Amino acid sequence: MYQSLNGFFASWEFECDQTKKLFQCLSDEALQQKITADDRDLGRIAWHLIISIKELMNHTGLNIEAPEEEEIIYSASVIIQEYENTCESLKKEIYTQWTDQSLQEKNSLFGKEMPNRFFLMTLIRHQIHHRGQITVLMRQAGLNVPGIYGPSREEWGALGMKVPKV
Repeated sequence: MYQSLNGFFASWEFECDQTKKLFQCLSDEALQQKITADDRDLGRIAWHLIISIKELMNHTGLNIEAPEEEEIIYSASVIIQEYENTCESLKKEIYTQWTDQSLQEKNSLFGKEMPNRFFLMTLIRHQIHHRGQITVLMRQAGLNVPGIYGPSREEWGALGMKVPKV
């Protein structure tokens, strides 16, 4: 868990950049892609990543500006813009409201008292979890997937490397 705000911000900047990189590969048509009829489509998962920043961090007393869940807009460009705005709102709120000591303060999440540093770790892991779902749906929709923690299949060849066997 994070011991300083600088530690969190270093991770958050990287993770936000990776999510934006993924979102920049989306098309409006692909946002309807689903795994099954009972699951969220690609657009709703992307929108969920935006709104969950507010939903999670509001438990800590921060006032994050973000759209509401019901406001989902099936536009890749709107998703990118709203994600950027929400990430900036989070950074601004933490910079102006918290200190390193705030990481030790506890707030309730699902009926359990947790330190704010846990909320930040959960926020990062939640982004990673849903990016994994998004990449699967992107493949199903025929989109190229950018590398996140290393090169994607499409990027291996561009780097002059042998594409790994499936």
